[in-house]
Amino acid sequence: MTPDERSREEHVSDERSREEHVSDERSREEHVAEPDWVEHAIWWQIYPLGFVGAHPADPAPTADEHRIRRVVDWLDYAVELGASGLALGPVFASRTHGYDTTDHYHIDPRLGDDADFDHLVSEARKRGLRVLLDGVFNHVGTDFPRYRDAAAGGDTSWFRVRNGQFATFEGHDGLIALNHRQAEVIDYTVDVMCHWLGRGADGWRLDAAYAVPDRFWAQVLPRVRAVFPQAWFVGEVIHGDYGARVRDAGFDSVTQYELWKSIWSSLNDANFHELDWTLTRHNEFMDNFVPMTFIGNHDVTRIASMLENPAHVEHALAILLTAGGTPSVYAGDESAYRGVKEERFGGDDAVRPEFGSPHEGISEHGAQVFRAHQHLIGLRRRHPWLHTARTSPLHVTNHGYVYATRDGDNTLVVALNVADEAMPISLPDLGFATGEVVAGSGAPPPEVVVDTMVPAHGWLILAPR
Repeated sequence: MTPDERSREEHVSDERSREEHVSDERSREEHVAEPDWVEHAIWWQIYPLGFVGAHPADPAPTADEHRIRRVVDWLDYAVELGASGLALGPVFASRTHGYDTTDHYHIDPRLGDDADFDHLVSEARKRGLRVLLDGVFNHVGTDFPRYRDAAAGGDTSWFRVRNGQFATFEGHDGLIALNHRQAEVIDYTVDVMCHWLGRGADGWRLDAAYAVPDRFWAQVLPRVRAVFPQAWFVGEVIHGDYGARVRDAGFDSVTQYELWKSIWSSLNDANFHELDWTLTRHNEFMDNFVPMTFIGNHDVTRIASMLENPAHVEHALAILLTAGGTPSVYAGDESAYRGVKEERFGGDDAVRPEFGSPHEGISEHGAQVFRAHQHLIGLRRRHPWLHTARTSPLHVTNHGYVYATRDGDNTLVVALNVADEAMPISLPDLGFATGEVVAGSGAPPPEVVVDTMVPAHGWLILAPR
């Protein structure tokens, strides 16, 4: 078959792929239950290449520098923060930013070698930290051996070819799209996943999962789960029908970008009606799966830079840690790091900096934000039912929002105020006799109240009594 013929066939096949898969899978169970340990998961996410100063770097470090071992020096810090897992960005061999993989079976030499990875996993295990890997299976880099052979006139079946050209991911010439209908690509992905789960990883973030046909994941993930039933899989999905993607692909979870956007947008615009609408939709997702929630990651402007009022960083955190979901904190956000993502070459560098030593150079505001993270993560871990909680509005205005977060008989009341004046709260008016203050801006005392005030640009969490 010529490349042009293959291109035409793949185009038609891609169009009907989703339709066929939905039909094929109607009879199977709609969603696989996530592993039990995920209920307690709170991820601390790092982008290793930037974290250890391996990219951008000129000259690039070499394997004998064992740079990924620097992450071990931060594991006690992750525990101090309250995290229960380490979510790693790409660590496999690549040329540039890590998402142009050239060898899925070896650690990027700029980070070290496979023994360094084993050491990191071992040290994480000693501290009770899970490890999540970042897998790029939508595309590969131009140094990927099979692509080099194909580009030189060899077998092209592993790649999507259209009009005689290799398809790329979102127009990036260095990211060559894989052919997800190829049985060998499916087998390869299964083998890579199992290889690293066998080396001690606990799950996979699946990069650009939204660009991959659901049918591919539905063929891959059951085979991996058959060997590693306690592995967790979260797909990177930005827009669209999250529930359908989870159902048809078989993910445990997807990235909750809708909630991320609504949190900073509602705080900046003083429009809590937007957040209320998004949490209503979030509840609908929670009926079928538990999303991965976040207020920052390696692909977006940091929350401290995104928010116009620095005091509102704690509001964003309070929402993240009281709404249902599997929360993730991006390294540096817990100390109010700033950084703006720009749409240009190297535009991610500002949000993927090199890290020195824990707590080094942190401002007083950063230290305050760190303490808020510790307190709210501690609250989350003392109330693991929040993992599957649903929220319901109790009071909504542009500048003030009070909601209940519930799971069964468990309830917390969260009050957010972005007005220049204090916001009064009456527990009886909200349907509760009294409430104990368990967290809030300015570290309020843990007293039981009937009526209280939420300070201007403040927040409060109460446990109804």
